[in-house]
Amino acid sequence: MDSKIWLSSPHMGGGEMKYIQEAFEHNWVAPLGKNVDEFEVAIERFLDEDKFVAALSSGTAALHLALIQLGVGYEDEVICQSFTFSASANPIKYLGATPVFVDSDKTNWNMSPEFLEIAIQDRIKNHKKPKAVIVVHLYGMPAKMDDILQVCNKYDIPLVEDSAESLGSTYKGQKCGTFGEFALLSFNGNKIITTSGGGALVTNTNDQKDKTIFLSTQARDQAPHYQHSEVGYNYRLSNICAGIGRGQMEVLDDRVAQRRANHDFYKDLFSGIDAVDVFTEINPDFYSNHWLTSITLNKNLTAKTNHDFMNAFAEKNIETRPLWKPMHLQPVFKDCPYYGENVAEELFNQGLCLPSGSNLTNDDKKRIYGVITNFQF
Repeated sequence: MDSKIWLSSPHMGGGEMKYIQEAFEHNWVAPLGKNVDEFEVAIERFLDEDKFVAALSSGTAALHLALIQLGVGYEDEVICQSFTFSASANPIKYLGATPVFVDSDKTNWNMSPEFLEIAIQDRIKNHKKPKAVIVVHLYGMPAKMDDILQVCNKYDIPLVEDSAESLGSTYKGQKCGTFGEFALLSFNGNKIITTSGGGALVTNTNDQKDKTIFLSTQARDQAPHYQHSEVGYNYRLSNICAGIGRGQMEVLDDRVAQRRANHDFYKDLFSGIDAVDVFTEINPDFYSNHWLTSITLNKNLTAKTNHDFMNAFAEKNIETRPLWKPMHLQPVFKDCPYYGENVAEELFNQGLCLPSGSNLTNDDKKRIYGVITNFQF
């Protein structure tokens, strides 16, 4: 059997080992050290919007700490995009709060500004003004930030950006992860750059960054003994993983270019297949890193399903994946409020993520080409 072609596998740049070796030489293998500090600085310079970054163990941890700092607590409500991975919603539950899910925009796939406002108005009517809004830049595609920010500002509700998939994407020239009160990044093994596991919280002030680091290191008070006045968490990124991150930041621009080239490959390949739509930018305001190139099958033009297509790839040992199952359809969130129609549900039923790693080879693309051209739509 041919070797496995993965959906999105880690891609080392070659410079990571020097930073890892440095950590070993100086015995800095704990969740602090030069690599952590310099990794944060590298991200801050890349975002280039006078932001502050705290490196953490995961993007989920970052979202959890963002919601804590926004005062989210028991029986509060937080609005969240429904069409996303569960990590966008789980931290709401960690705090005893309730997720309020909102449907997607048909062309952009991210949170619908119209349904967002409907949800806010209805929750206020029911005496539950949401404490925050979580918007996701899905698969690297920036959300409609002007419209969403306008709604959030109108009702004075802070915005949190889930930028786990969108490092390197921009909206009107501004980097994703720099629009909200907080933003989270992910460096999981399948992301555009990786630290093995890891994430970061992007903040607007140095005080917020300091608070994030304090909470992520068990909230230890300034005292000669172990004293704690708040509940803390073990969420800080290790110096070893941060060393991988420093090396990865050196090749981030290349990784974005490679993912976007993969997207162009698929656009060209599907250009003559009417039954398939490739998810792409709706206008030049949006610049996606195309972390995962995704498609939908037009049910009016083919009787084949996304699972039929996925099985055709699997027969050739090529990994693909359905689009996210909406959160309001997940058993764990079945009792949560939902505002919208069935946009996210239709995307889930018709969509597929295609192999998009920045390390795809020409031979990999030939195999992918063979599956697509031989599939009977």
